Amino acid sequence: MTQIIRYAELASTNDEALKLAGEGNRNIWVMADTQTAGRGRRGRTWVSDTIGNLYCSGIVDLKNSQKHPWQLSFIAALAVYDSVQPHVPELKLKWPNDVLSRGHKLAGILLEACTAPSPCVVVGIGINLVAHPDVLDRPATNIKAIVGKTIDSYNLLEALIAYFDRHHAVWLQSGFASIRNNWLARATGLGNRIDVRLGTETLTGIFTDLADDGALLLKLDSGAIKPIHAGEIFGMSDAISH
Repeated sequence: MTQIIRYAELASTNDEALKLAGEGNRNIWVMADTQTAGRGRRGRTWVSDTIGNLYCSGIVDLKNSQKHPWQLSFIAALAVYDSVQPHVPELKLKWPNDVLSRGHKLAGILLEACTAPSPCVVVGIGINLVAHPDVLDRPATNIKAIVGKTIDSYNLLEALIAYFDRHHAVWLQSGFASIRNNWLARATGLGNRIDVRLGTETLTGIFTDLADDGALLLKLDSGAIKPIHAGEIFGMSDAISH
């Protein structure tokens, strides 16, 4: 049975989960009412000093698994979508691991690996329930601002874990194909012209599909199809306005 460990404050739920994972713990989710050093992808700060938002991290065992561990970000995104959708009906998933409401970021996901004493992945999730940061190039929102009601963070985590376990079981049993199809059905930007930022380089093209392993397939102006395994999408204003 999954155990939830709740803290009033942590530096980072991912750091705590990584520490617990290194001690051999599995099947645990850590949550904190506030974080003092939360982080997002590419080393960015995840503003997380507001009580009422959900800050959590789960330890996922990879022992005896031959799957691609980064595909867990799609599983996490589907779990966030399914747990939030009853409260916020207009949701989209943005590659690789954001959940949007009307083009504004509502939740983010960060995967970090742990190799000892056995391989696992810590899945960090932040959901804006009552507040959100103001970042010019990455507009955000929160559930309270959208629908005018407050969602209890612990209850939402319980729902999120149930959905995560369900999608995770499908992935283990049947592979990525079903996860991929479910994610694509909820995706934003598909079929649209987008910019993909790769460090210091930016590529522009049409987001045509997901590869079988989860890479974004970008059709360049030359007609070539380029698989993108890591990057950030921008320039989707037309794709996410509906």
